[in-house]
Amino acid sequence: MPDLDSVTATASDASSSRGRILVIDDEADIRESFETLLELEGYTVHTAENATEGLKKFEAGVYDLILLDLMMPDKSGLEVLDDIRRRDKETPIFLITAYGSIEVAVEALKSGANDYFSKPWDNEKLIIEIERQLARTRLEQENRELRRALKQRYSFPNIVGKSERMLRVLDLVTQVAPSKSNILITGETGTGKELIAKAIHANSPRADQPFVGVNSSSMPPDLIESTLFGHVKGAFTGAIANRKGYFETANRGTIFLDEIGTLTLDMQVKLLRVLQERELMPVGSTETIKVDVRILAATNADLAKMVEDGRFRQDLYYRLNVINLALPPMRDRKEDIPILIEHFFQVYCKDNDKFMDAQGRSTLKFEPEAMHILMDYTWPGNVRELENAVERAVVLAVSETVPVSVLPDYILHSTGVRIPREGGEALPADASLFEIMADFEARKITEVLDAVNHSQTDAAARLKIPLSTLNQKIKRLGIQVKRKPSGA
Repeated sequence: MPDLDSVTATASDASSSRGRILVIDDEADIRESFETLLELEGYTVHTAENATEGLKKFEAGVYDLILLDLMMPDKSGLEVLDDIRRRDKETPIFLITAYGSIEVAVEALKSGANDYFSKPWDNEKLIIEIERQLARTRLEQENRELRRALKQRYSFPNIVGKSERMLRVLDLVTQVAPSKSNILITGETGTGKELIAKAIHANSPRADQPFVGVNSSSMPPDLIESTLFGHVKGAFTGAIANRKGYFETANRGTIFLDEIGTLTLDMQVKLLRVLQERELMPVGSTETIKVDVRILAATNADLAKMVEDGRFRQDLYYRLNVINLALPPMRDRKEDIPILIEHFFQVYCKDNDKFMDAQGRSTLKFEPEAMHILMDYTWPGNVRELENAVERAVVLAVSETVPVSVLPDYILHSTGVRIPREGGEALPADASLFEIMADFEARKITEVLDAVNHSQTDAAARLKIPLSTLNQKIKRLGIQVKRKPSGA
């Protein structure tokens, strides 16, 4: 039966912000030194005085890193390392020994240790390496979770679209995903370029490797090279340690370079070298690093025109544009609007725990007039703008039928839905069809209200529409309902 210290490890360590470390060493002063040092750095520390106790604590608790003495009376550190690695391939293990030698270090690393320190150790270096190892472990865990999420979320069945143009795009994605070719994804802002890139990656032979997305336009010009290619310690002010760039992080996987047209000509040259040589040189280094990365690039700019104007290298353009996927804007795939709305209703009703039936399906819908406006709108922000409008509708909805009044004002105005002019003012000569319809509707409703002494119930009956619909139209069109005389 594990001791109380081990049993309570998970609960008591929950408040630790930096991680849990197990120290296995037969020397009391060594254990105490580690415990003092690491707790001052914010780690939770558990100790074991021999190999047997260490293995018991390892089995009973959950640890982020293990510091393991190489020489102990009951069992050697290499034997303990072997026992742990048979059950756990991932928990980082640092070996600590007073008997430092290259041969022992090599043997320890071959057996599965992550690092090796000799007594007496350098406190500062040890802390730095622990922090770096834990950061690397967290990144690997996040990548595993991301890969699982990508397979679930970005598989082709979850890309919504039935229009002919969108189906042609998806057919092309199916063809190109298994290949090694670089792909240029073009389309207006909000058309789903990153979504398509993730679908390509998730359905490629690289799906189990990292997908790294980079927005080129958001990176500071003076840091973009080190961000993409990494740097070595001392390469520039503030470079206090070696750091991997996005390309090395994406090794054997896929890198998605969004807004590729914003790269400077100097950076375009360096990117071209990576494409041609499959190697990079970190900032401040004299050594190259081989990388195997598939590049998916995206832009909403006309790169061919930029090449013509001398703002984008022709050789890089041809390297990136091996296959072009041009995503259609929403105005050219309006038949997809109803199913996209249904899809986003499902997503955001679930997120907000609103309007869900017993089977977990959304019950929200737009009233016909609102749907008509959404179909007529040009959607300059494309799918992203539609998604935002639907999310807003879910948040503001108070019944299962979403009225026109919930739509953003800019959508109503852009489709000509305006509050009628006062005093019978005539429509402007450039009035849109929606404005003409709204004006006629307002005049007709006012006429019927006058005829029934402003009884909205009677007016709804005469107009053959639900009372709730009439109330929504009165509010949207800004119709002033007169009070009925007292006693009426």
